[in-house]
Amino acid sequence: MVSHHVFYQLVLLGLLWLCIMLHVAWPSDRQAKGQTIPKPETPPRQRSQEPKPFVGFTRKPHCDACEQAVEPHREPPCAPPPHMVMTRGRPRQVDTAHHFCPDPDCPYGGWLGLGNISANGHPSGGPWRQLYCSRCRGYFLETHGTIFHGKRVSVDFIVHVIGCLAEGLGIRGSARVFEVDPNTVLQWLVDAAEQLRALSQHFLHDVRVRQVQLDELFALLSAVKDGKVSEAEAIERLERSPQWVWVAMDPESKLLLAIDVGNRTLAMAQRVVHQVVQVVAPDCAPLFLTDGFREYLTALLTHYGQWVQPPRRQSKGPMPKPRWMPLPGLLYAQVIKTVRRRRLVRLSRRVVFGTLEAVEQVLATCGWQINTAFIERMNLSIRQHVAAVGRRVSTLCKGEDGLRQQLALYHAYYNFCLPHASLHQPLPQPVPTNGTGSAKQWQPQTPAMAAGLTDHVWTLREVLLFRVPPWPQPAGG
Repeated sequence: MVSHHVFYQLVLLGLLWLCIMLHVAWPSDRQAKGQTIPKPETPPRQRSQEPKPFVGFTRKPHCDACEQAVEPHREPPCAPPPHMVMTRGRPRQVDTAHHFCPDPDCPYGGWLGLGNISANGHPSGGPWRQLYCSRCRGYFLETHGTIFHGKRVSVDFIVHVIGCLAEGLGIRGSARVFEVDPNTVLQWLVDAAEQLRALSQHFLHDVRVRQVQLDELFALLSAVKDGKVSEAEAIERLERSPQWVWVAMDPESKLLLAIDVGNRTLAMAQRVVHQVVQVVAPDCAPLFLTDGFREYLTALLTHYGQWVQPPRRQSKGPMPKPRWMPLPGLLYAQVIKTVRRRRLVRLSRRVVFGTLEAVEQVLATCGWQINTAFIERMNLSIRQHVAAVGRRVSTLCKGEDGLRQQLALYHAYYNFCLPHASLHQPLPQPVPTNGTGSAKQWQPQTPAMAAGLTDHVWTLREVLLFRVPPWPQPAGG
């Protein structure tokens, strides 16, 4: 018989062995914590491709041009005086309807086509005709208010120099061709730019367009520090700074509506859109087409927006704040380009304001789709005709003021003097030419003619001789 002491020892050893085996076989807390439970795989989140609705602004965007708004035309001091009918003398042979008396104290001063102006011959056998105002009995030359007034240089000579500048030749190059001083050419450009800027402002108002394309053109300008260099050294010592040329045009008539110079900022976008608003008719809300520059949205909404009261979402509580929303008739679309290594890899179109059906309805009259091809072609034309923004050139007017002067010259020259190949109209009957060539079958047309601003192709001489009246004239004036 086994002793009970040995039995107790065997039972104790068995329990000890069982505890060791359980400790080895049972998973510890450390191992349980180290094991990771795989999470169920969730499909990636798909972002909605639908454009989010525009919720509006709580404040109206600020525009410096609107706060400092100046009337594009000076208002007349009073109603136009009665038309004067000359009953004495022989009938007039010289048309003076486009001339006005420059005397501010004359009751007929500044008014066109009222019969108070008559021709009085050429004093001292000069090239310019003298005009006479029968109301104030004053005399003045027909060049009064133009760049030719008081200059002894030939008119054709000045016109040829300005024409070279308008065709893209620099100031130094024009001075070398005509053997004049560059500062003289620069002074003629400054005088012509001031006159042509007033001419464009006189004609470009209340224009009705259905589309407007806007874009920015990069230009590397140069600005001379004031007082540090002389006039002769201004070309050699220049401080470079990047700028942008902002352009707005009507793609149907090819009319250049606005052109300006400035940085690529919201303030400049507000300024350009403000100029477009001043040009188009007050009740005209055209379709705007731009690239993906986001500041255009705010600029357009500033000038084509209104306050809208959103509906209340709950039955109780305060009313939601009013929102600055686009007008119901505003249409705005963008052409977004993705460029990699100077190559266009993707092109997408997006309707920002309005509906796609409304945008396509406007474009369907011309058979087009959403694009900015016409304003891109305009950028190329500007680089060819404005020497200051040409590629890899060094011209005198590389500062902002000089570039504005060249752009003012190009603005009037392009709209009134350059016939556009896509605008020519077929003649009812071919017109034979003086030479041995084929008969003329097409009538040239400029953007100003296509927009209904004029009825003929202007010459540069005619543009420079045009006297801009000080205020808007009545219908037929």
